Amino acid sequence: MSTKKIEIEDIKDPQTLELLKALHILTKEGKINQDSRRKWKQVQHLYQFLQPALLDLLQTKPNMNLVDHGAGKSYLGFMVYDFFFKDKEQGHIYGIETRAPLIQSSLDLQKKIKFERMSFLNLSVLESMQSEQIPKEVDLVTALHACDTATDDAIKFALHRKAKYVVLIPCCQAEVAQHLRVNKAKRLANPLAELWRHPIHTREFASHLTNVLRCLLLEAHGYQVTVTEFVGLEHSMKNELIIARKIEGPRFRTFERIQDLLSQTGIDELKTRFAYSETGLENFEGKSSVN
Repeated sequence: MSTKKIEIEDIKDPQTLELLKALHILTKEGKINQDSRRKWKQVQHLYQFLQPALLDLLQTKPNMNLVDHGAGKSYLGFMVYDFFFKDKEQGHIYGIETRAPLIQSSLDLQKKIKFERMSFLNLSVLESMQSEQIPKEVDLVTALHACDTATDDAIKFALHRKAKYVVLIPCCQAEVAQHLRVNKAKRLANPLAELWRHPIHTREFASHLTNVLRCLLLEAHGYQVTVTEFVGLEHSMKNELIIARKIEGPRFRTFERIQDLLSQTGIDELKTRFAYSETGLENFEGKSSVN
């Protein structure tokens, strides 16, 4: 599939048509309405963001792999397989999901449309990090609308498995907001605390701060990070897309910036989530921890 938009009316492949029905982009009768067409445009829009990473990986590793964390019904995996992997002889997609019924629905759809180089694993994050069913080094990790700390778990998995690319659409960042609320009274002497003094601002600021910390964590581990808009605000408020590409080793100064930011906002207790090293030590404790 090229970057050019493809209209559903132009698609003749029966596998793709069955997939679009499963995605509820087409009705069971193969019909489409205005809402479905908008969803189809969003699917293509997301693929356009993923395609450069896939093409880059293809140059050096034709037998690449993609791990979709918090895969749900694995719609993303099926879409990428259909658009990119299907006409190639190599490459594999892994869908990781903790809910067994969703794994089963993915297996049923896979059998129906015969997408052979896909695996669906009923694993927790910790289990997936240790699982021998997944390659020791992965090429591309995705996590779309993984709620609250599930996005952070996907990042930890990507760092542990040395992913070259990480693509995230974060969702429902509640953990940082909770810590900001608990520590709010102690921080009001600091003018910065005005940024989250009111409850609605606490929620909005926490969401922004969470994603900033995630980007910094990836940068600290040597990733080049791009943050962009996925879809217009008229479709969804959860529209932040984070794309990270591994380009070098750990950056000590960025780890320091993370810790400074956590300290300034009074949430030092979250250091183990946002300032840890995957270079052999559990957590970042100083310059000696990172080469």
